[in-house]
Amino acid sequence: MDAPAAARRRPGTEVGHPRRTGRRPGHGFDGGRDRRRPQTRRPPGRHQPGSVRSRQDLFGRRLRFVRLALAVVVLVFVGRLIDVQVVESGHYRQAAGEELTQPVTIPALRGAIYARNGEVMALSVPTKTVVADDFQVAHPVTEARALAPLLGMAASSVAALLHEHSGYVILAKNVPMSKANRIATLAFPGITMVDSSIREYPDGSLAGAVLGAVHATGSGAAGLEYEYNKLLAGQAGSETLLESPGGVVLPGTPVAEHKVAHPGTGVELTLDEPLQYTTEQALAAEILASGAVSGTAIVMDVRNGDILSMASLAANPGKAAAASVPTVSKGVARPGTVVPIGPTDAVSQAPSNLAVSMVFEPGSVFKIVPFSAALGDGVIKPSSTFTVPDQIVFDGALFHDATPHPTMQMTATQILAQSSNVGTSEITQELGEQRLLAQVGKLGFGRLSGLGFPGEEAGIIAGATQWSPTNYVSLPIGQVDAVTPIQILDAYNSVANGGLLVRPRLVRATVNGQGDAIATKPSPSQRVMPGWVATEMRKMYEQVVDNGTGMNAVVPGYIVAGKTGTAQIPMTGQAGYIPGAFMATFVGFAPARNPVLSAIVVLNRPTPIYGGSVAAPVFAQVMSYALHHYDIPTTPGAPGPGQPQVTGVTVSGQGQITGATGPPPGSGK
Repeated sequence: MDAPAAARRRPGTEVGHPRRTGRRPGHGFDGGRDRRRPQTRRPPGRHQPGSVRSRQDLFGRRLRFVRLALAVVVLVFVGRLIDVQVVESGHYRQAAGEELTQPVTIPALRGAIYARNGEVMALSVPTKTVVADDFQVAHPVTEARALAPLLGMAASSVAALLHEHSGYVILAKNVPMSKANRIATLAFPGITMVDSSIREYPDGSLAGAVLGAVHATGSGAAGLEYEYNKLLAGQAGSETLLESPGGVVLPGTPVAEHKVAHPGTGVELTLDEPLQYTTEQALAAEILASGAVSGTAIVMDVRNGDILSMASLAANPGKAAAASVPTVSKGVARPGTVVPIGPTDAVSQAPSNLAVSMVFEPGSVFKIVPFSAALGDGVIKPSSTFTVPDQIVFDGALFHDATPHPTMQMTATQILAQSSNVGTSEITQELGEQRLLAQVGKLGFGRLSGLGFPGEEAGIIAGATQWSPTNYVSLPIGQVDAVTPIQILDAYNSVANGGLLVRPRLVRATVNGQGDAIATKPSPSQRVMPGWVATEMRKMYEQVVDNGTGMNAVVPGYIVAGKTGTAQIPMTGQAGYIPGAFMATFVGFAPARNPVLSAIVVLNRPTPIYGGSVAAPVFAQVMSYALHHYDIPTTPGAPGPGQPQVTGVTVSGQGQITGATGPPPGSGK
C-alpha cells in the first residue's frame, strides 16, 4: 500500500513547489522526477559555518606568525645584547674609554756622554713644556701678563694662544725648571706642564764631529748620539687623563693610567777631554796657516785601541778669522794661544767624522804594506841594498821620486826613510803581486775598522781582478788604493804593538742610573806580522824622523817613529789628478822603543803640500802634550828642545845620506 503523499516527500522538499532538476520533464528517473537534494537558499546577510571556521584559522595563523616574528626579534636583540655586554664587552669598554681619555707621553731623560776622565760632554737637562686648556682659562689677558715674563714671550702672543679655544695649546717648550716652578706657584686653572728636556754640550763644539747631534724630537741624528741612540734614549713613560666628549681635560680628575719613564743609560768614552782640546787647537791652527780645506787628527793608545782624541775640522770659506787667531810658528800655534772653532769662525767642526768617512789616496804612508810583507817573507833585510835611479818607465808609464837625483845605492831602510818611490817599486817587484795584495788585507785595508761609527767607509782596494803591471809601482806608493785615516793608524799600531792589530774603540764603559760604570769588553786583536818584523819596521821608521822626510815630527825628550805621506787628489768622474791638490799626512808613535801612543794627522789641500812640512809639526805638538799628560817616561839619549833626533844613520849637514851624491830622493815629502 502506498504511503500518503505528504509522508512520501523527501526532506527539504517544499509542498506545492515542484523540484527543479534541470532536466526536461519525463526524462528523469522514477517517472521523470529528479531525486537530487534541492538547493537550500540562505537568507541574505548570513555566513556559512565553514567560512567562519576558515577565517578563524587564518587569524590564528597570522597570530602565530606575529608571535614567531616577535620571538625572532627578541632573540636577535638578546643575542646582540650578549655580544655587546659579554663577548665584546672588553672591546667596547676600551673604545668608550678612548673616547673619554687623552694619552700623554712622558719622555725619558736621555743618558749623558762622559769623557774618560769623568767630565760631561753631553747631557739632557730636564725642562717643562707649558700647556694651556684654554676652555678653563677664565681671564686670558690677566694670565697672559703674568706668564709672559716667565715664558720669555710677549703678553700679546700668550693672550692670543689662550684665546684659541682648542682645548690643548702649547704655550712654550723647554722652559727651565726654575721658571716652571714659579709658573706652578701661580696655580692658574687650565695651565699645566709636561716633562721635557733639552740636550746640552758643556764644552761647546768640542769633539762635535764625534759626539754628533740629536733631532728636535730628542733622538740621535749623527755621530755617537745616533750610534748609541737606543742605549741613550731610555724608555718613555705615559699617563692617561680623563676628558670630556668635547676634548677638554676634566679638571680635578685623577690620572687614569701612569707608566713611569726610565732614563737612558750613559756612555763613558775613551776620549780625553784636555787632549781632545789640544788636538783640535793644533789642527785648527795649521788649517789656518796652510790654507787647508779640512783636516783630521787621531791619537790612540796602541795597547788597547782606545781613541784618546779624534778631531775633524773644516775651514769656513768667507769667514774672517776672529781677533784671537794666533800667530804660527812652522805652521803650529804657539802654546797658550786659542783658535776659535765654531760655525761663525774661520774653522769649525767638520759636518762628518773625517777620521772614518774621508777616503783618499794615502801616498807614501801606504809603504808599510810592501816593506812589512817583504821583511816577513825574507825578500829584504833592513840593510839590503838597491840601485835606485830617480825615475823609471814601467809598462809604458813614467814614475819618479819627489825630487831629481842621480842613481845611487840605497839600503831598504834608506829607501823608506827618504820615501823613494822608485826604490819601493824595486822591492815590490821582488815581493810579487799575490804577497803584496795579501798584506793589504792583513793590515785591515779594504774593510771597516770595527769601530762601528756611523758613516764609516771601508775604502777602495785594487784587488787581483783590477791588477795591472803598473800597480807594482802605483799600489805600494799609495796611488790606486783609497783608504781612511783610521785604517792607516790601525796598521801602524800593529807595528807599535809588536805585530798585533787591535780594533779601535770609542766607548770604554756604560753608566747606569745609579752612576755605576760598567766596563765594555776589551778590543779584540789579531796577529798580522811576526814580532821581529814589527821590531825591524819600528827601527826603520825611527830613521824617517832621524834624517828622512819626518824630521819635523821630533818630540823633545822622546824617540819618535813614523812616516810621511804626500798624495795627489784624483779628479771626480774622470781619469787624472786635480792640479795642485794634495793630501799631506804624518803617522807615527812614541816612545819608539816602547810604544804607548800613536797618532795620525791628515790635511786636505795645504800649502806647502808635503806631509813632512805641515802634518808632522802638528803631530809633534799633539804627541808632546799627550806624552807629558800621561806621564810617559822620557827616553835616555832623546833630543832636547830644538835638537834633531839622531839614533842611527849618520847624515851630513845638508840632510844627505853619507856616501850618496845629490839631494835625498824623498826630500820634503
